[in-house]
Amino acid sequence: MGFRDLDLFSGEWLRFAAVRPDDAAQLSVFTESYDYMRNVDTEYAVPLTAEYFEQAENGKNTIEFMLRTIEDDRLVGFAALHGIEWNNRSSRMAVGIGHPGDRGLGYGRDAVDMLLRYAFLELNLERISLEVIAYNEAARRTYIGAGFVEEGRLREAVLRGGRRYDLIAMGLLVREWAARQEIAGEDL
Repeated sequence: MGFRDLDLFSGEWLRFAAVRPDDAAQLSVFTESYDYMRNVDTEYAVPLTAEYFEQAENGKNTIEFMLRTIEDDRLVGFAALHGIEWNNRSSRMAVGIGHPGDRGLGYGRDAVDMLLRYAFLELNLERISLEVIAYNEAARRTYIGAGFVEEGRLREAVLRGGRRYDLIAMGLLVREWAARQEIAGEDL
């Protein structure tokens, strides 16, 4: 089976899904975990209401998926492409796995792999970038494992718990990703 036959909405353990009516409440529960909030964003950590998530919409520069397990259709997090610059064929990405018990099981890597396939094969993007806080080693290892390279650091850009941390900028080009997938450039 060639890459053109891939189901871009499914990975090994997860699948992309649209937002469902009860998802906003579950996403809100995820934000009640300080550990989750301090790893998913650089903004100040504060629990968010279900209404906050109900107002979030996919638009021409943002595509967001809910991450559900293939096995039991359980919501475990989100994956998003945001700040899409269609003229530059580039985007930023973000992934969040909500419940602590769902972390370290390969869901994050599965979500990143799925999002990259979607970005490069469906949207025809050529560059994906992201930022990760230096203390989030698990996410950093996941991104490196997917082929991202460190492109720079914003030194001491994040203040958490009275300590400053670097914000690491990472990027991945479609040709680098394709080489890892053994896809010829003319096949993209």
